[in-house]
Amino acid sequence: MARGRLRIYLGAAPGVGKTYDMLGEGQRRAGRGTDVVIGFMEDYGRPLTRKMAEGLETVLRKSVLYRDTTFTEMDLDAVLARHPQVALVDELAHTNIPGCRNEKRWQDIEELLDAGIDVVSTINIQHLESLNDVVESITGIRQRETVPDEIVRRADQIELVDMSAEALRRRMAHGNIYPPEKIDAALSHYFRPGNLSALREIAMLWAADRVEEAIQRYREQQGIQKPWATRERVLVAVSGGPESETLIRRGKRTASRGAGGELLAVHVQLSDGLATPPPRVLDHQRSLVESLGGSYHTVRGEDPAEALLQFARQVNATQIVIGASRRNRLKNLFSRGTGEAIIEGSGDDIDVYVVTHEEAAHGGLLRRHRTGPPQRPDDGTL
Repeated sequence: MARGRLRIYLGAAPGVGKTYDMLGEGQRRAGRGTDVVIGFMEDYGRPLTRKMAEGLETVLRKSVLYRDTTFTEMDLDAVLARHPQVALVDELAHTNIPGCRNEKRWQDIEELLDAGIDVVSTINIQHLESLNDVVESITGIRQRETVPDEIVRRADQIELVDMSAEALRRRMAHGNIYPPEKIDAALSHYFRPGNLSALREIAMLWAADRVEEAIQRYREQQGIQKPWATRERVLVAVSGGPESETLIRRGKRTASRGAGGELLAVHVQLSDGLATPPPRVLDHQRSLVESLGGSYHTVRGEDPAEALLQFARQVNATQIVIGASRRNRLKNLFSRGTGEAIIEGSGDDIDVYVVTHEEAAHGGLLRRHRTGPPQRPDDGTL
């Protein structure tokens, strides 16, 4: 039996319309003749959401007794027995009441998918495990219910449900999200404009990363070697020499100039093992890269230029930053060597930046660009 497909509606905050859109997707599929049921849906008393659910079959919830109180949860066994083509299951991050077969709702959803049932679900960005600390630092609230990122990343489709901070606050003020007695407190705390804007940016960037992953898989499947400049991805060649920190910081500044820019550093370890920098030096440079939000990589190869270019194309790099030759005269910079080989091999799709440093000639930055003259030197510091 083929595994079911998972579609997730991702939002930055409560009230953006995830459940409404999930139900709308269910209505569209039902209208095309697909067998759709609501496995679990929470409308929080919102009239528009409740109206969107009209006409869709709902599997009755089961009652669970816990500490002398009765709660209702999705009846997983009933949904499995009904075995629809599509099940709508709200709130992926929900923690089930003790006594249920699974601790988390995402585990219930895994069982539905394993049974060949397609699932449409919802989640807010603050419930992703990797972002828990970030969201707490912004909102002051620690989310107790989280989902491992990998569960969401494995979804066949992720759709971002977006809304500006101003529109969401208006929706809150009009009573379309929380009951009247909670509105003022929400607008003054969690739903402050700055909080919502930050959460929205996080959601957009996370979704963009997911799209990048899909693009990379497609490129690999299709054997595409030429980089696609979907975002600026700056690759810094780290030799382990004293100039490497200068290059790393320059690469970070370059990556930061565009939204979603990414910094990567790579050290080419020669196959013969000769001239390898001390591990403590490389560890220090790795720490610097990671502290700046970048990722550090090590590759092996006999030819440094060839290994670097091969890695650059694998990661879809748009720019490569290398250090100038450690010669006394700038006119010798482009004598035949690793730098020249990288420039010649980069083709028309990767820009190569040659950065001077204290160990080489002074003067700032030389750029080899696809078209036009080199840019003026950038003397800024990070």
